[in-house]
Amino acid sequence: MTTLRITWDAASARRIGRQFLTGPAGSGTPVAEVVGAMMGAHAQVLSAAEVSVGVRTSALTRADVRTALRDERSLIKTYGPRGTVHLLPARELPLWSAALTAVPTGPSPFPPDVRLTGEQAAQVVAAIGEALEGTCLTLDELTEEIIARTGPWAGDRVMPAFQGMWPRWRQVLHRAGWAGTLCFGPNRGRKATYTRPPVAGAAGGGTGEGTGGALGTFVRRYLHAYGPATPQHFAKWLAAPTGWAGTVFRELAAAGGIEEVDFEGTRAWVAAGDTEFPDGPARGVQLLPYFDAYVIAAQPRERLFPGAAYERALAGGQAGNYPVLLVDGVVAGVWHQRRQGRRTTVTVEPLVRLTARQERELEEQVERVGEVLEVKAELVVGEVRVGPHA
Repeated sequence: MTTLRITWDAASARRIGRQFLTGPAGSGTPVAEVVGAMMGAHAQVLSAAEVSVGVRTSALTRADVRTALRDERSLIKTYGPRGTVHLLPARELPLWSAALTAVPTGPSPFPPDVRLTGEQAAQVVAAIGEALEGTCLTLDELTEEIIARTGPWAGDRVMPAFQGMWPRWRQVLHRAGWAGTLCFGPNRGRKATYTRPPVAGAAGGGTGEGTGGALGTFVRRYLHAYGPATPQHFAKWLAAPTGWAGTVFRELAAAGGIEEVDFEGTRAWVAAGDTEFPDGPARGVQLLPYFDAYVIAAQPRERLFPGAAYERALAGGQAGNYPVLLVDGVVAGVWHQRRQGRRTTVTVEPLVRLTARQERELEEQVERVGEVLEVKAELVVGEVRVGPHA
């Protein structure tokens, strides 16, 4: 059988189309559906997540995202890929929990006297679930509950933090999110709170032990959004061991769940049967905020960030630290917005010469960013002097 050959242009066009970037989701599209297509919206900076979602639609604003998160609870704010804070569709949390808890944990970066043993980590995750049942707790309150359920060792302040030391148990805060026993609750003043998700973690989502179950579904979902991709691409996106990812892909391929293609001369995979690609390259102009899902997941990175963009729009090779200007499916500049009251100034630094059509599309994109943020936006074309986000 002849291996299907996929070009970068075809892959890029399909990806941004499935991301609602070339054809925004219409009015009435649920927020959770947009977030699901992205495979989660990075939400360490919540306003960036709101823009990520909003620019993929024709009408949604940050208020709609907040309503889905806080009132409808169709979105969950929790720990997702790479142990970072994400918005995930609530109905998909069992799938995410099954997949994320299947990823092998690597060696601890902490010294032996700081680490948790495997048994202690399991005790902490269980204690978190018990403590958060039916309530919202701040970190300090949660720490007290964990210590009461496990022992004083959990509260030892041994973890180096930004301005002091954190208690030992916080090494597995993200793992409690992966297990479905913790998510973010409503802020209490300026303090974050945590609660138990309204759906029961990995229950019903499969164990993740076999690639024919939840983990296989998860990989195919990823490939639907960002394929063709290699096991190395998948491992990088998930912060998983590459050897493990390779095994997962081999088992899925042997079971007929994914199929091999030639992606610009490299062996890569797509979900089985998902072999339709656009005939032409990607077209259009988009503004994507900090840590946008497309910018982080789409590979190979040197094709997504061609030429000067590789130096200007990446931070030490890491994607997401700059908001980017996307032109015809590749990064072609950076941007920054400065808000003052009901107005915001959007400064865009193109790295390529824009056509008249692209300049008009850029103006429309700036206007759309303003609509999402519920402010009046003004475009300024010039140098972005703000450094990368930490």
